[in-house]
Amino acid sequence: MKRWQVQSGFGVENLVWSEGDPGDPGPGEVVLRVRAVSLNYRDLLMIHGHYNPRQPLPLVPGSDCVGEVVAVGDGVTEWTAGQRVCPAFNPGWLDGPIPHTATRTTLGGPVDGVFQETVVVPASALVSPPEHWTDAECATLPCAGVTAWRALVSEAQIGPGSTVLTLGTGGVSLFALQIARMKGARVCITSSSDQKLARAKAMGASEGISYTTDADWGRTARRWAGSGVDVVVELGGAGTLEQSLRAVRTGGTVALIGVLAGVKTSLALTSVLMRHVRVQGVFVGSVRDLADLVACYRSHPDQRPAVDRVFELAELPQALQWMAEGRHMGKVVLQA
Repeated sequence: MKRWQVQSGFGVENLVWSEGDPGDPGPGEVVLRVRAVSLNYRDLLMIHGHYNPRQPLPLVPGSDCVGEVVAVGDGVTEWTAGQRVCPAFNPGWLDGPIPHTATRTTLGGPVDGVFQETVVVPASALVSPPEHWTDAECATLPCAGVTAWRALVSEAQIGPGSTVLTLGTGGVSLFALQIARMKGARVCITSSSDQKLARAKAMGASEGISYTTDADWGRTARRWAGSGVDVVVELGGAGTLEQSLRAVRTGGTVALIGVLAGVKTSLALTSVLMRHVRVQGVFVGSVRDLADLVACYRSHPDQRPAVDRVFELAELPQALQWMAEGRHMGKVVLQA
């Protein structure tokens, strides 16, 4: 089988498409033939060494996939050959609060990931995706979908009448839009593109704000919600956090997910303290979160993930470039 590896050093230029052997499944493990994978910004950060400069190499990157069971190890009774499944991003986090060991078992770093034709994963980390979805759609669930679910449902516990501000029109943000709408919430979304805002409104967003023409978009979102939004899906990090704090209501939640606009900030914290704002870090989610997300989509069969473009697995460098340039809306997928 073939796989992508970061070999001699960090950087896309050090990605090598090479032969490999995934090995046989151990007790409690399954072998999957990968059918499709999807990209996340975390993949770029891992490949460039920004996420963990001490990550041992070589590394197979990639965290999101759907595959077909081709072999099972001893003790595996819940899965059989031929079943289509998605492995959770963090196989070591089954349910409940995040364990202190969570960062040790995540796919695509530090553990070898899914940008390969065959992968071995724990059977306990698998969930069956919606049967009527394509492979490309299923491959978007484990990271982007679960992150949005964890932020809005497991942590913020949104419901009918809740208000949500989500930043940008990438994979997590569009999952947040869909999940919030399925839960009966109203959604405001930001983008630099009027065309993308129009498409987001067609998907159910109640309001769209261009952050290129409205520098104080946080205050605009606050007025839209009346006295601030219940939840901000914060994907920018340091560069957008100040505006997100302006947008959120007293007692509301800022779900800190991404750092696309920087990792260091010197914000004054008095507003957080005096308004009882909860800044909640979200590191994807558990296997249970993935199962609950799938169950929600099954109960809304008209809803499907937003897939922007599909590449071949051998075209990983081109797909990464497409994502890095911000030309996508929704998820970028590679089929194996």
